Amino acid sequence: MFIQTEATPNPATLKFLPGRSVSEVGGVNFESKDQTVISPLAQTLFAVDGVSGVMFGSDFVAVTKADGEWQYIKPAVLGALMEHFMSGAPLILSGAMASASDAEAEFYDPADAALVMTVKELLETRIRPTVAADGGDITFRGYKAGIVYLAMKGACAGCPSSTATLKHGIENLLRHYVPEIQSVEQM
Repeated sequence: MFIQTEATPNPATLKFLPGRSVSEVGGVNFESKDQTVISPLAQTLFAVDGVSGVMFGSDFVAVTKADGEWQYIKPAVLGALMEHFMSGAPLILSGAMASASDAEAEFYDPADAALVMTVKELLETRIRPTVAADGGDITFRGYKAGIVYLAMKGACAGCPSSTATLKHGIENLLRHYVPEIQSVEQM
C-alpha cells in the first residue's frame, strides 16, 4: 500500500491520501483524544507523540501536530495508517456515528428553512469541495438573525488563513446568493 502526503495551507496539518475511500459519512473530526472512543484509527493516531487532531475526509486523513517536527511524526502516522487499512478494521465503530452527530445539532428558526436549504446547498456544491482539497471540512451549524454559523474542521481549524477564507471567501459567496445573510461566524 502506498500513501501519499500533501501539505495544506495550515503548516501544522498534513493530508494523507491512502488511495481509497476513507469516510463514507463526510468529514469526521477529532480535536482531542477523549473524542476518539468511536474510532480505533483515531485512537492509534492520537497515540503518536505530537498528534493533536485528526480528521477523516472522503478520501483522506488530515493529521494536525501540536508540536514536534513532521520528519519525526510522519513515519509513525504512515505506519498507523498502513496497518489500519491493511487490517480491514472499521474506521468508525458501528452505531457510534449516531451518538456523535447528536452533539452537532443544528439550530435555526423553521421560518428560515428555505434560506438554510440554499446555504447548505452552496456549502455542499461550492465550498466543501474546495475546503476538502486543502485537508479540511466545513459544516453548517446554524442560522440566526442574519448570521450563518459554521464549523471548520481538519486543516481549516486553526489555520492562519481560515479567518480570511471564512470572512472574505465564504461570507462573500453566501451573501451574493442569499442577500439576507449579514455575516458568517465560526463556531
